Amino acid sequence: MSDTSVEELHAVVHGHVQGVGFRFWTERQAARLGLVGWVANRNDGSVEIVAQGTHDQVVAMLRKLKSPMTPGSVDFLDREIRTPTQRFRDFRVTY
Repeated sequence: MSDTSVEELHAVVHGHVQGVGFRFWTERQAARLGLVGWVANRNDGSVEIVAQGTHDQVVAMLRKLKSPMTPGSVDFLDREIRTPTQRFRDFRVTY
């Protein structure tokens, strides 16, 4: 796969990730990496992320989500890298 083709990371982060600034931290990391997409709290206490970019950008975001530098505490991460089904213009915190 070419480094310029667009991939999409779909991740659901489980743990103590709501009420600790996790969404806003994710938004900043995505902006630094040049990703587009969104991050949102889910009713079950997890946080869902859709981030689009090159393979290298998507992998870098996945590494950040798994790092000990995240706010709160991540117990586990469900993730899939897939072909995007829609396009985004920027990265946003959604509600």
